[in-house]
Amino acid sequence: MTAPESDLSTDLSAGALRQAFARHPSGLAALCAVVDGEPQGIVASSFTVGVSLDPPLVLFAVQKSSRTWPRIRAAQRIGVSVLGATHRDVCRQIAARDGDRFAGVRFESSDAGALFLHEAALWLDCSIDQEVDAGDHAVVILRVHRHAAHEGLHQPLVFHDSDFATLGAPAYA
Repeated sequence: MTAPESDLSTDLSAGALRQAFARHPSGLAALCAVVDGEPQGIVASSFTVGVSLDPPLVLFAVQKSSRTWPRIRAAQRIGVSVLGATHRDVCRQIAARDGDRFAGVRFESSDAGALFLHEAALWLDCSIDQEVDAGDHAVVILRVHRHAAHEGLHQPLVFHDSDFATLGAPAYA
C-alpha cells in the first residue's frame, strides 16, 4: 500500500516540520554538569539509549544555536537524568532561556562534575565520544561510564504535540 500523493506535504519550513515532528512522542532527559562551580543544563527530547552496548553509547541532538551547550561541552562529565512526570516544572525551568535554571531544583553532582536531578528514573554518567554535524543541529554521542536505575519512582515524562504527557496504565489482555 502506498501513501496517496495528496496526503504528503511538500512544506518543509521549520514551522511545518516542527508541527509534524510533534506527532512523534518522545521521552525527555536533562543533560547537566557543573562548570566553573555553576550548574548548567539543557533538556533534550531527542535523547536515545541503546545506540551501542559495547561500548555503551547513547545520543541526543542539540541546536547549534544553543548558548548553554558550549558550556556543558567543556565539562569532563555530563550527567543524564531521564525525567519523570514529577519533573514538568523542572523541565520547563531548565529549558528556559533566562533566569536561574536551577533555583530550588534538587540535584547531586559527582566529583567529575556530572549533575543528576533527584527522583529521575535513570542517571547516566557520561563523557562526549563524538559530535557529528547534522544540519542546524549537532548529534552528540555520549559514552556511558556509570549508571543508576531508580525503578518504580515515576511515570515517564513524554513530549507529544508540543506539550508534556505521561503514559497511562498499560492495558493487559
